[in-house]
Amino acid sequence: MYRKYLFAASTALLVVASTAHAQETVKLGMVAELSGPGAPAGTNWRDGIKIAAEEINAEGGILGKKIEVGEYDTQTDPQVSRAMVQKAIDDGAYAILGTIYSGSTMVNMLVAQQNSIPQFVGSEAPSIVEKGNPFVFRTSSGAQKGVPALTKYFTDTLKAKKVGVAWLNNEFGKGGHDVFVEEMKKAGIEVVIDVASEQAQTDYAADVAKLKEANPEAVFVYMNQEESARFLIEAKKQGLAMPLVGEVTLTEAKVVELAGAAADGAIAHVGVTATATEVPGIAAFTKKFEETFKRKPTHDAIKGYVGAWTTKYVTEMVGELDGEAFSEKMRGLCLKAADYPKILLDTCWDDRGEMSRPSFMVQVKDGAPVVIGTLPAN
Repeated sequence: MYRKYLFAASTALLVVASTAHAQETVKLGMVAELSGPGAPAGTNWRDGIKIAAEEINAEGGILGKKIEVGEYDTQTDPQVSRAMVQKAIDDGAYAILGTIYSGSTMVNMLVAQQNSIPQFVGSEAPSIVEKGNPFVFRTSSGAQKGVPALTKYFTDTLKAKKVGVAWLNNEFGKGGHDVFVEEMKKAGIEVVIDVASEQAQTDYAADVAKLKEANPEAVFVYMNQEESARFLIEAKKQGLAMPLVGEVTLTEAKVVELAGAAADGAIAHVGVTATATEVPGIAAFTKKFEETFKRKPTHDAIKGYVGAWTTKYVTEMVGELDGEAFSEKMRGLCLKAADYPKILLDTCWDDRGEMSRPSFMVQVKDGAPVVIGTLPAN
């Protein structure tokens, strides 16, 4: 009997201690592709958040409480991602940071919405913000805003009359493909060859051969990191001579690392890039990331960083840990980097969670992505 009493008392003390600890901290659920094909994106996202968490805690946390970041691996599987978002919420997450892959976000964002949990995502498919979910917010512009920024490059710089498209047949790839094809139609540019590939595809010989035979004046390449690198390697092997122009991933650090010299010459419009060192906040983040992880950050690292810091900024505007109040505050919100430096660039969100901020044109030169132009927010 005495032992039972001690056990019950001990259990009660543990519950009280656990509850007290929870009240002293703010839990964030980092849900990302830490294994599987999406690992290059997910691990960068995670590491950007790690740097943000360290900085946020050094500045007093959120509302005076330290933050704890729980890590949940989706294995690049949409159904696993749904389970991981639920687990993060069950573990007490106030906000969700992730996922990156659009196909996963389309599945898991419903779980966060049902629980009124704010969710910052790295996904860029147009469909993410078209579902009317008031709790989901982007950390970079979607394809329907990013891809049109390339139109002038095709019309004015390349003066192209016929183009090809090489894209990845997943939620991310389809979104960018559809926007690009529509933009070319409006610009009076003919799409003469349209080649879809599959996620985790390893052989691009036939795809590149088709593009070479069609001989467009430029090719729009819209794929995830590993697929982009494999495509560039095959394009170099077959001597695909026309400009290869992409959006988001084509020129990022991981693609350049995997593709090597085959990446030289590739051009892309990017929402944010670690190579934009003329922006003080980006330069500082890149320096800290390289010192911490001994590698260059990709755009996904910056997106994760911005998502974590926005969580702090907006929560403190609201003044309490309230997901619904957070969602209301985010609608139509603009944050200026002069006032909120860790946001890095002046940034706005519309009432659907879509982001708008200045962006960049980047080209790979001598094995390194270089900013060749800046575009205003659209």
